[in-house]
Amino acid sequence: MNQRPITIMIIDDHVVIRSGLRMLIEHDQRMQVVAQAGNRIEALERAAGTRPDVIILDLVLGEEDGLSFLPELCQASPNSRVLVLTEQLLKAIMKVHEGEVWIERSMMGSMIQELNKPTQVDPEVTKIKSLTDREREVIALVGEGLKNKQVGERLFISETTVTHHLSSVFDKLDVSDRLELIIYAFRHGLAKIPK
Repeated sequence: MNQRPITIMIIDDHVVIRSGLRMLIEHDQRMQVVAQAGNRIEALERAAGTRPDVIILDLVLGEEDGLSFLPELCQASPNSRVLVLTEQLLKAIMKVHEGEVWIERSMMGSMIQELNKPTQVDPEVTKIKSLTDREREVIALVGEGLKNKQVGERLFISETTVTHHLSSVFDKLDVSDRLELIIYAFRHGLAKIPK
């Protein structure tokens, strides 16, 4: 049986989103991020250099349109399957790798639009101030890529308590899942972006 992980390349012009996706993907031992790119030139060069199994492509790359260079991308790495960025990422990667077509209606456009907003007066200050010290500790550890059990061990609390803290955090920060939380935490300084 072939145990080689599925190799993945992420193309997105936001370093925060790339970091969040990489952490999410690499929680699954069946997958490995081998390259990242933020624009067309980097994407073509790194796709050709790494020939990943799956390429995750954000359609909006600053001034560039991801679809416009899709033919060149397929030529640079002919055997790669391309996945347009979706929230149900891990399931989508597995399906695309197996040769199925996967198109998810619920995309990350609103999140990307939020990241593109100018940061003058931060409307999130009130939400962040409502967090307890323990909730901030949990967020920081999630930002390091730790799972609930590992967070509990680090803070000497039960996994159930961690789940309760995360549920409270989701409500207070108005995020719907772990990936949105990680991106929010990176953007607002509640967690450090991994190097």
